[in-house]
This record gives sequence, structure tokens and C-alpha cells, in this order.
Amino acid sequence: MNAKLDVLNWKILKLLQENARESFANIGRQVGLTPPAVAERVKKMEDMGVISGYKAVVSHSHTGYQLKAIITLRAFMGKLRPFLEIVNTYEEVVNCYRITGNENIIMLVVLKDQFHLEKFIDKLIQYGETRTHIILSDVVSNAPIKKREV
Repeated sequence: MNAKLDVLNWKILKLLQENARESFANIGRQVGLTPPAVAERVKKMEDMGVISGYKAVVSHSHTGYQLKAIITLRAFMGKLRPFLEIVNTYEEVVNCYRITGNENIIMLVVLKDQFHLEKFIDKLIQYGETRTHIILSDVVSNAPIKKREV
């Protein structure tokens, strides 16, 4: 699949990762293609699964959430499956990953305040042992995926 990503595709991907709302005309001017040619390449990359979607990046602090945290969960015996079935209903969870290592789950969550955090942890502890890490600031966030050098 990587063979279909030529230099122009990588340039287009770079620009879309910087601004997914960029017009095909503006992208075309920057990479030396016509807008229809850019549109065709983007459509092919969507069809191949290289581009899996577009989204708006929303500020947690400007939407009423004062805390952003990473919470890991080490599930109790027999509790991982029930947790996996319910986690998508928790409005606090922005991202959730099943991972290797001592913990089974790592979640990125947004919370109104420390009282909200306490209540959320109380919901989680029935499934396992948790560890919470409050995020102070973003150092790297949504960095673009770049062409892998061989």
C-alpha cells in the first residue's frame, strides 16, 4: 500500500494534516497540480484507507472542562470484557486504547474539575486498579504522520 504514496501524495497529506479544510485549489497551487487532480488523489487515499477521516480539534478548556488526564486501568480478573463493553458510554473518555504491559487500558479523559475526576474514578474502580496523571500542557499534539525513511 505504501507504494501508492508518491511524493505528491505525501505533500498533499502534509497539507491536509496541517489544515483538513484547505481547498483543493490551494493545495494544488502548493504541490503543482490542478484542483481536480488533487481531489482525485485525495479520493484514492480515502478509498485506500490512508485518510480515515476529518475532524475538528476542540479545546477542552474552552468547553467547560478544566482538567485533562490520562488514566490507566489494570483490570481485575473477569472485568476487562465488561469494561470494554461500557467504556464508549462514558462522556469523559476522549480516547481509549487497549495496551500491553501491566495495565490493560489507557484513556485520555476530560473532566470539569477534581470532584468530577473523583466521581469518574469511583465508576472505574469496580473494573480494576487505576492510575491518574493530570495533563499540565500539551508538548506534542496531533503531530503529522510523515513519510518513513528507509
